[in-house]
Amino acid sequence: MMAGLIVLKPGVDWTATGGLFDWTLEFLISRLSNRQAVDHLQEIVDNNLGSLWLDDLPAAVQREIVRLWREGLVEAGEAQLPETEQKADVIRHLQELVDATYAAESSDPSDPG
Repeated sequence: MMAGLIVLKPGVDWTATGGLFDWTLEFLISRLSNRQAVDHLQEIVDNNLGSLWLDDLPAAVQREIVRLWREGLVEAGEAQLPETEQKADVIRHLQELVDATYAAESSDPSDPG
């Protein structure tokens, strides 16, 4: 199975199995308010494109994605993902994505972007 890549910003990214990558995007698809962003994410999932660069999306959408992940991604994973021997590792991996959103914010202070 193909892996998926989410690039929060250059140098800060998260990789997952294709299934978890798709699930993470589907988590957003069902919650995002921006229709174009939803269509963009759906296209990534439908065509197995395997990567999401947050920089491709408007700043307001990026902020909403980060907020949604921080407020509910891990909890949704705990509630929705199948009970398997790997579940604890998967939940930990989702937490790493949430943690990466903070790392992306607090990177090089001399970076204007």
